[in-house]
Amino acid sequence: MGFLYEATSFTSWAIWLFVLFSLMAFNEFGRSTKWGGIILFVIVPIILTIFIWPTTAAPGNEYGTGTWFNWVKTYSALAGCVWFMVLRYSKSLAKKKWAITLPAVILAVNILEASIRDFQCFSYGAWNGAYVDNLWVMSGPWNIMNGIAGLLNIVTICGWAGVFISKDKTKDMIWPDMIWAWILAYDFWNFAYTYNCIADHSFYCGLALLLSCTIPSFFIKKGAWLQHRAHTLALWIMFVMTIPQFADRIAPVHTTHNSTAFFIVSLISLSANIALAAYQFNKIRKNKLNPLKDEIFADTKTYKQVVAENV
Repeated sequence: MGFLYEATSFTSWAIWLFVLFSLMAFNEFGRSTKWGGIILFVIVPIILTIFIWPTTAAPGNEYGTGTWFNWVKTYSALAGCVWFMVLRYSKSLAKKKWAITLPAVILAVNILEASIRDFQCFSYGAWNGAYVDNLWVMSGPWNIMNGIAGLLNIVTICGWAGVFISKDKTKDMIWPDMIWAWILAYDFWNFAYTYNCIADHSFYCGLALLLSCTIPSFFIKKGAWLQHRAHTLALWIMFVMTIPQFADRIAPVHTTHNSTAFFIVSLISLSANIALAAYQFNKIRKNKLNPLKDEIFADTKTYKQVVAENV
């Protein structure tokens, strides 16, 4: 970890694991029952919005939670969670094409917000590193590289017409065409985004947060990555807006502020997303598919397994 982060203690790793498993546990609580989701993503945010966030996320506060980006990210993540719940528990709505394709739009907007932030960090001209809105950033070519990777990640979102609600009691939102290749490309991009734009918080909001939705996607409820991602992202942002001093004062783990590390992380992100785009384009060309209508990975074992487990 010495290349990406400063030396981490046993206590730091223990806190990191606690964050990881807490996010996974609350995600399971939110998805397992309707009331679990309502409590976490409707009732709790309303209480926090009225009584807590006006103080802890006030504009200009020393932790940087009062920026437009944090507020937009918070409510866009919560809006996604609420919409997914409405979709999951409304049989009539789940049959409408526009309702089924809307999750792809929400996902694309979420990625676009972060890509714009990467380009914005480049525009700061903080070539040797600087504090902007109380967050340390270092501008460089990595911002452009990862911004482009994010745009490629949006372009490669596919198979949204095949989203359906599982037939089991949890009624999960299943997206079978969102296979491991896209998820990993997203993870590489999003980690690079957090490393570039929220550098000294990325130990948690990068590594822990991404694993908290990727692990359930592979080992707990396959095919429901977007639902896992929306839940864990909303949970993390609510936590940060409520206890903004966590990553800076309570359990800080700083990056090494090494320009080579920034470059390599974004290079991996860009390379992964270029490879994904090339892979998808080849399948589209080879199988003569329409990416706006067809599911690209319907012939893969992963796709077939997810469908079989949820219909």
